[in-house]
Amino acid sequence: MQVDDDNARILGARIRHFRTRAGWTLTALATELRTTASTLSLIENGKRPVRAAELPGLASALRVEVLDLLQAEAPDPRSALELELQRLQGGPQYAALGVPPVRVSKSLPQDALAALVRTLQELDRKAREASATPEEARRANTELRDRMRARNNAMPEIDALAEEVVGAVGHEVGALTHREVSRMAERLGFTLLYVDGLPHSTRSITDLANGRIYLPPASIPGGHGLRSMALQAMAHRLLGHQPPSSYAEFLQQRLEINYFAAACLMPRKQAVGFLTEAKASRDLAVEDFRDAFGVTHESAALRMTNLLTEHLGIRVHFLRVGEDGAIYKAYENDDLPLPADVTGAVEGQVVCRKWVARWAGDRSARTSEAHQYTDTTAGTYWSSTQTGSGPDGAFSITFGVRFDDAKWFRGRETTERQVSTCPDESCCRRPPAPLASRWSDAAWPSARMHTRVLASLPSGRFPGVDDTEVFEFLERHTGDAS
Repeated sequence: MQVDDDNARILGARIRHFRTRAGWTLTALATELRTTASTLSLIENGKRPVRAAELPGLASALRVEVLDLLQAEAPDPRSALELELQRLQGGPQYAALGVPPVRVSKSLPQDALAALVRTLQELDRKAREASATPEEARRANTELRDRMRARNNAMPEIDALAEEVVGAVGHEVGALTHREVSRMAERLGFTLLYVDGLPHSTRSITDLANGRIYLPPASIPGGHGLRSMALQAMAHRLLGHQPPSSYAEFLQQRLEINYFAAACLMPRKQAVGFLTEAKASRDLAVEDFRDAFGVTHESAALRMTNLLTEHLGIRVHFLRVGEDGAIYKAYENDDLPLPADVTGAVEGQVVCRKWVARWAGDRSARTSEAHQYTDTTAGTYWSSTQTGSGPDGAFSITFGVRFDDAKWFRGRETTERQVSTCPDESCCRRPPAPLASRWSDAAWPSARMHTRVLASLPSGRFPGVDDTEVFEFLERHTGDAS
């Protein structure tokens, strides 16, 4: 609709331009065309479409060709400014100002019109900058998780694109190599460069002008992370992403590039074949899938959420939980009762102490997966958890299924079993009576502030990214591209 409105306004402006140039008044031209001056005025103001049958008569009267009328650009600089002002004043950002639109007359100087347009453009730009408060972030995360749950976390269109791109460089089996990733970039017109000094707020930077993708140094030869980051940077181009206009769009784009990278590193055909064979042997395991494709445990577990329901009919759940018990990432389509706030958001919520995601890090043998059956208010679940550590501290990765589907997985023979009645506070949130009696009036802890919960993301075209740092980085490296 917006495109049609813009086209109508441009056509109307061109008709007015050629009418004035030919010396016609509205009334005279209307008489010539056997219409009314009011109808012609509506056409020139873009408020009434021109019928195809009317174009030859208009063009003839104005002494131009039909194609001259249909050009998709303003006929002169003044008209371009007037059209842009009309567009800006018709948008939601201007409406929110609560001021009446400015009517442009011939007496309005062009420099004043240009200043007005530039001011409104800047207001529009600032309003569109992607900035998110914690509430907006949680709401957008929840909406995105619900949408992906409805489609079993599968994006077959991106799987198909990844298979095409990976196949184009001749990859067939095994782990995708760095050389193959580089060749994929070359086919898109990019060179991968590993450099120091990337801005702290970025994982990679793409120089569109010089065809370069800057990545951090290859500190771990053959590491999964650099392949994934390069693939994510390429995904923005392949998926036709534009700078996000909202935090929700930013999250959607991030999901899509992560999915694309996973679909390249663990291509659908190979991955489904591997998982199907493991299911037939009743030996499904995240660690085997991880090792087969040379990726991280978390990436393997997430990729299994994309494939197991859609291709093998197994509903699943996934959790990344910090050492404080808070959820950082979560997905489920097996009705696992995740803790949630009043808005339905699960990020930042603390999982039950009875869940394996909480206690797995206390084991002495942390290199292997821990398994557990958990009786919950929604039924019994089997889960497999692997622990690890990163810049933000220790964490656990949990992948699991309902009791009936545990038969397909290695570790189903575990005797570890817990009963969780959360969100009932008597389950694990309320201290045992003896401890409470002894310490409730004698303890005064100094709490650590979770600043990530309070702080909004810095504004900018991409949430959390410092544009100045990015542009200064590119400026430093432009000499290398000449």
